[in-house]
Amino acid sequence: MKLSRIALAGGVAASTVLLVAGPAAAHVSVQPVGEAAKGGYATLNFKVPNERDQASTVKLEVNFPADHPLSSVTPQAVPGWDIKIDKSKLDKPLEVHGKKITEAVSKVTWTADDSEIAPGYFQQFPVSVGALPEDADQLVFKAIQTYDNKEVVRWIEEPTEGGEEPDSPAPVLKLSAASDDHHGGSAADDAKEGDDHKAADTAASTKETHAAASSSSSDTTARTLGIIGIVIGVAGVAFGVLAGRRRSA
Repeated sequence: MKLSRIALAGGVAASTVLLVAGPAAAHVSVQPVGEAAKGGYATLNFKVPNERDQASTVKLEVNFPADHPLSSVTPQAVPGWDIKIDKSKLDKPLEVHGKKITEAVSKVTWTADDSEIAPGYFQQFPVSVGALPEDADQLVFKAIQTYDNKEVVRWIEEPTEGGEEPDSPAPVLKLSAASDDHHGGSAADDAKEGDDHKAADTAASTKETHAAASSSSSDTTARTLGIIGIVIGVAGVAFGVLAGRRRSA
């Protein structure tokens, strides 16, 4: 009887631990590839898990922040998904590389064509963005997930600092401090870095070409001297043979 009570108490405790330590509900999130530095460019992955056992995700809508519009938004093609890009006029034009930008991407929508996110799976949707704002520590991307049973989940609740996570939190991108190592740097910095690499590659190629030419010239000279040596050696042998015959005669 005592053992039964102990076993029952242990079972209740184990169940409590499982309930408390159960996995938190997954949600749509955003993560940079590398880092997302202020004032720079970055590639972002919107990760979409399927939370339903009997339905597949067939659509994702990501709304881009209107308070910090991005002048460049380029989604990467995802096999089996169609992509639609919506733009809107800006109240205040952006100036990028000396040009005025009057509209920016407000929403990107991925719709399943011959693919879907089945139960138990997730899908990532990559997007190249920039330039990231210099006067913000984070960007909030409100997302809407649609299932093939017509259910719509709105990941649009903005988390508050120090508060509990909302039931349907919006994807939040944390921005790192601006750096001088060109990771997530501006397009001009990236272009300059690219030019420097090209110049270095050209110099290395020229050096290799000169080295190859010098090596080829040395090989040719060596071959010529070798042939001359052989000819002189043969002539010497012939002269010796003739001289020996004359003495014998």
